[in-house]
Order: sequence, then C-alpha cells, then structure tokens
Amino acid sequence: MELKRPYLLFLGDVPDALAAKTALGIVDWRRDWCVGQWRLPGCGADAKLPEMTAAEAAAAGAKTMIVGVVNAGGKLPEHWVQSIVDAMEAGMDIAAGLHKRLIDVPEIAAAAERLGREVFDVRRTAQAFETGKGVKRPGKRLLTVGTDCSIGKKYTALAMEAGMRARGLDATFCATGQTGVFISGRGVAIDAVIADFISGAAEWLTPATEENAWQVVEGQGSLFHPSFAGVSLGLLHGSQPDAFIVCHEPTRTTMRNVPTPMPTIQQVIDMTVALGRLTNPDIRPVGIAVNTAALDEIAAGKFLEETAAAHGLPATDPVRFGVDPLVDHLAAEFSL
Repeated sequence: MELKRPYLLFLGDVPDALAAKTALGIVDWRRDWCVGQWRLPGCGADAKLPEMTAAEAAAAGAKTMIVGVVNAGGKLPEHWVQSIVDAMEAGMDIAAGLHKRLIDVPEIAAAAERLGREVFDVRRTAQAFETGKGVKRPGKRLLTVGTDCSIGKKYTALAMEAGMRARGLDATFCATGQTGVFISGRGVAIDAVIADFISGAAEWLTPATEENAWQVVEGQGSLFHPSFAGVSLGLLHGSQPDAFIVCHEPTRTTMRNVPTPMPTIQQVIDMTVALGRLTNPDIRPVGIAVNTAALDEIAAGKFLEETAAAHGLPATDPVRFGVDPLVDHLAAEFSL
C-alpha cells in the first residue's frame, strides 16, 4: 500500500473527537501531510485544519481523501457514500480503515472504475498469515496495553519510539491499527485478522531482529474489555513483549461503549504478566502512561505522583509531560 499525499481528512458527522481519532492521530504525527478537513453538518470533532469541500481540497493539491473515523463495528453510514464519490469525482483516491470495505459499496466501486481511482481498505490485506508458534525470537519488544480502548496506546508507542531514538536506541514503531498504518506506512490492522491468525500476524509484524533492537508495538483494546479482549490477547501472545506500559484514563468509570466497570491499573499489570508469560516468561511492566487531558495541571501532577508511588513504576502523560521517565526506567531495567 502506498498512499498519495497530501491528504484531505473526512470526518463526516461523527459525534465526538474519539470517533475521529484516526484523523486526529494523523494530524498529531503527520500534520504536514494534510491540506484540510471535510466535515458534514452536525460533526462534533475538529482536527483544526482548514475546512474544505472535495473540490476545494483537490484544488489545494490533495491526492487522497482519508475517511478518518472509527465507530462500533466499523460501519459506513449510507449518507457518506455520496461524499466519497464526490471526492473521486474531484480527482482523489480514497483510503479508509473501516471494517466495511468501501470497494464493496456498488456506487463507490462503479465510480472508482469509471474514474480510474484507487480505493484503499487498509483493514484488508493480501498478506497471508500463519498461526502463531510462540517460539521466542531475537530482539526486544515493548507493548502498550490499556485499562480500556481509545485510551492512548498508539500515542504512547509513537512517543516512546521518538524518545528512545532521541537516546540513540534502535527503536521501530509497529502499527497494529488503521491510524498507525496511515502514520507509519506499514503494519497490520490486527482487529481485522481472522481470530486463529492474530498471534501469527503479530509475529509477522515483529520478526526476529538484532538483540538490542526494540520493536515498539501499538496495543489494541484491553484484556478486560468484553468486546475486544480476544484481539488484545492474540497481540500479547504474538508480540512476546519483554516490557509493557499500561495506558490509563483516570476519569472513566465504565469502559467505552459498554457498561463494564473499568479495571484498576494493578489488575491490568497482573493479568498482562500472567497471560504474557505463555510466550515470554520474562515479561515485565516498565511504566504507566496516563491520559490527563481531563485534569488540570495540579490534579494531573498529583495523580501521576500517587500512581507512581502506588505501583513502584514511573507514571507520566506522554503528550503533556513527555516520556523521559519511561525511557529512563526502560534503560535501567534492560541495562541500555
């Protein structure tokens, strides 16, 4: 997959920022690749890009429109179809990370054929995966795990890659979701892999490498989320992490889109170690990444201090305060 740049980000009429996290993630890490955003009436998300229609974006040089949204089940609302066709009419290719394949929509497929446009469904791949084997392989791996989904695992992994590289460490971000694939240009949308092959896909994504090279793996879902725990477990077993960071949001009481109560950070640490030992007996936690966006600076600092003391691990907000404490602890734990 090779997407033509720059991008127009389509936000549709999603209700909030979390529903547009694909677009917002691209902006945070690849702002220079984006010319604008296209929002329909009632959209509750804002990527802080110039507002553009398809025709205006094409005139500004956009080559690909990315459907930058997520929703339960990865569905494509019918009233978005015309906007996608309009973007192709204006001269753009289309890319999306929904479970619903755009190319399976008759109007979109017909427009793509008629206009000679590419349609990229990044959750689908021609790559064939084996079942996971669980054999320990050379190299080091760091996985971000979460107390919930949509909680900062991708941001933490990307920030860790940058922080580790700044220290002169060999670190590579491994994308496991559609946004990460858009950002890195390579990866596997792990939640679209057939269940039997999830751990094998994770092994393919994180192959044997130099012993001191770190693969920083973007986590998915949560081992405690009733909708997504299966994906999280397969990714844990296949990536065989030597180290993991727990990602948390302190103001949530229930997990996203379900009434299930949030687990504690300690429950996530204990469960990740217990289950991760199947493929890496030496797995260990190296830090806690907290999304403190809902807290003021004083409250955020207090929560991080208390969390670090309670768990004997460094705690930080990677976006607000950086990842230096996490990189320091990782380096000390593994004598880097």
